[in-house]
Amino acid sequence: MKLMGGPLGKDIHVAGIINFFDIAKGLGYETDYLGPANSVEDFIKNITRNKPDIVAISYRLSPETAEELLVQFKDAIKKAGLTDRKYIFGGTPATAEIAEQISIFEKIFRGGESKDDIKKYLTGNELKITRKFPDNLVDRIKWKRPILRHHFGLPSLEETIEGAKEIAEAGVLDVISIGPDQDAQEYCFHPELQKPERKGDGGVPIRTPEDLKRIYEASRCGNYPLVRCYSGTNDLIKMAEMYVETINNAWCAVPLMWYNVLDRRSKRLLEDAIRENQELMKWHVEKGIPVEVNESHQWSLRRAPDTIAVAIAYIAAYNAKQMGVNNYVSQYMFNTPGETSPKMDLAKMLAKIELIESLHDDNFISYRQVRSGLLSFPPDLDMAKGQLLFSISLAMNLDPDIVHVVGYCEGCYVARPRDIIESSKMVQQVIKNYKMGAPDMSLDPDVQARKHGLKKDTLLLIDAIKSLGHSEDPLTKPNILSKAVEIGLLDAPDLKGNEYARGEICTEMINGACYTIDPETGDILDEKKRIENILQENK
Repeated sequence: MKLMGGPLGKDIHVAGIINFFDIAKGLGYETDYLGPANSVEDFIKNITRNKPDIVAISYRLSPETAEELLVQFKDAIKKAGLTDRKYIFGGTPATAEIAEQISIFEKIFRGGESKDDIKKYLTGNELKITRKFPDNLVDRIKWKRPILRHHFGLPSLEETIEGAKEIAEAGVLDVISIGPDQDAQEYCFHPELQKPERKGDGGVPIRTPEDLKRIYEASRCGNYPLVRCYSGTNDLIKMAEMYVETINNAWCAVPLMWYNVLDRRSKRLLEDAIRENQELMKWHVEKGIPVEVNESHQWSLRRAPDTIAVAIAYIAAYNAKQMGVNNYVSQYMFNTPGETSPKMDLAKMLAKIELIESLHDDNFISYRQVRSGLLSFPPDLDMAKGQLLFSISLAMNLDPDIVHVVGYCEGCYVARPRDIIESSKMVQQVIKNYKMGAPDMSLDPDVQARKHGLKKDTLLLIDAIKSLGHSEDPLTKPNILSKAVEIGLLDAPDLKGNEYARGEICTEMINGACYTIDPETGDILDEKKRIENILQENK
C-alpha cells in the first residue's frame, strides 16, 4: 500500500504529518513524503506520476484559506481524473471542519487522535468494537495507570443524571465520584429529618436508591467509568449496602475520626464514630471492596501541623490494615494548607508514603491517589487553570495510581460536565508530558531534609499515642484515639471551641511548612517538648 502526501499551500507545519508517515511506515506502508508547502499543482503532478493508493493532505493555517485551497484541490483532482483513490486530511479542528464540508476525504484527523487511533485506520480495524472496560478499581489501574477521578454532583438530580452521561461519553474520566448533598449523607433513611430548604446543599439531592441507579445507568456508555460515593455520616452499613447494590461502588471512602461531633456533620460521639468507621471498613473487606480512609487532609484543612497530618495518615492506613483491608487507597492532598510550598508539600507526602508503605505485605497494598487542594484555587479562572496544572505536575513526582482531578473552576463555582471534561483533558496532557521523562524533584536536598525531620517527629507522636493505654494494639482502640484528641496529642487550631477536642495548638506557616509554635514566643515548638508537656499535664 502506497501513501503519499504533505502540507498544502504555504503550510510549513510538518510534525503531525511526519509522525503519521512514521506510523504508516512501521506498519509496512510504502511512503512518499513531499515535504512542506505544496501547491495544488504540485499535488496533481505527484499523484499522476507516483500513483499512490492514499493521498494525505495536511493544513494548519487559517480556515478561510483552507476552504479556498481545498475547493481548488477538489476541482483539480476531478479535472485530472484522479478521484479513484483515497484522500485523507489532517489539521486543526477548525480546518478539519472545512475539510468535512469539501466531501472528498475518506478520513479526517483533528489532531487529538492517539497513535492507536491512527493505527486502527491504517490497518483497516477502525470499526467500532464494543470494548470491555474493567469494572473494578484494581483491574482499572492495571489496565490504565494512572486513572482519573473527579467529584460530581449538581443541586438538581436530573442535571446530574444528564451530566453523568455527558462525562462518560467524553471518555476522559475513569471514576465519577458522586457528591451527595448533606441531607443525603446524614438523613438518607430519615426523610422526616430532611429539610426542603437544604435540598441540594453541597451536592446532588439523592433521596432514594432509584436516584442512584439512574445516575449509574446514565454513565453506562463511553468508557464506562467506575462510579463511587463517600460514606454517609449515619446508618453507615445500610448506606454502604445501597451503594453496592445501585452503583457498584468502586471503593469505600470513610474517615477514621470525622463525620461526627468534631466537624458537626453528625451527632455521633468521637469514640462511637471511630468504632463505627472501623466496622464499615470490615464490612467492605467482606465484600472484597477496596477502602480509602480520607483522614489526614481533614486535619490539614483545619491547620494542624504537618507532623500530625503525617502521623494520622499512618494511623489511618494502620487501622485499615488491622481491619483486614487488602487494597487500600491512600489519598495525598497537596496544597493543604493552601500556603504550603511545593518543596514542603512534596516532603510531607513522601513522609506519609514511606510510613504507609512500610505496612505493605502479601495481604496489604496501598494505591497512591493524588489531588490538588481545593483552597489553593484562585477565583480567577485563568490563574486557576495554572494552579491545577502545576499542582498535578508536582503530584506526578509521587508516581500515582489515581489522579483525583479537581476542576479548575471549583474555587469559583461547582464544576459542571464541560468543566470536568476540560480539566480532565488538561490533566491528561500533564500526565502524557510527565511520562516522557521528567526530573525527580523528590531528590531535592530541602525536600529530603524536611521528609526525614517529619518522619522522626511522627514516630515520637505515634509512640506517645500508643502510651495512652495498656493495650496490645493501641492505635486501633477508639478510646485511645479519642483520648489523643481530647488531651491534644492530635489537635488543630480550627478545633478551638469544640468541647470534644482540645483546640489549643498554635500553628504557623514557616518557609512553606506548617509548624507548631509556642504561643508565647512565636518560635517553633519542638515536637518532643510538645508531647512531653501534654503527657505531663495528663498524668
